Amino acid sequence: QVQVKESGGGSVQPGGSLRLSCVVSGGIYKFYSSYCMAWFRQAPGKEREGIGSISGNGRITGPDSVKDRFTISKDNAQNTLYLQINDLKPEDTGMYYCAADPRSGPCNWWWQGHNYWGQGTQVTVSS
Repeated sequence: QVQVKESGGGSVQPGGSLRLSCVVSGGIYKFYSSYCMAWFRQAPGKEREGIGSISGNGRITGPDSVKDRFTISKDNAQNTLYLQINDLKPEDTGMYYCAADPRSGPCNWWWQGHNYWGQGTQVTVSS
């Protein structure tokens, strides 16, 4: 069974930075470099929202609202997806989730049909 595990969350002051990591493991075929992978977040009392995706061939998509501060990247050798968040704001507080899917079709930031999800890592931004 494919497993997805996030790490790197924590409590930071406004203006700070964090780098979240997501490791994909398990399963049989292990061709994770070809997976559609994405980051989502869910703020308290709000619906889960997509904040960025990266396809198997490295195409990155994300909403304009976070592009200036959020950067997605991946290390195929380590089966790891990263999310660099700079200039953190209180409204960035929430649970951050990583998702992965073996689909070969479009891999867009708003799509939430991934087969594999992590348990999330909490990010809290406050002074």
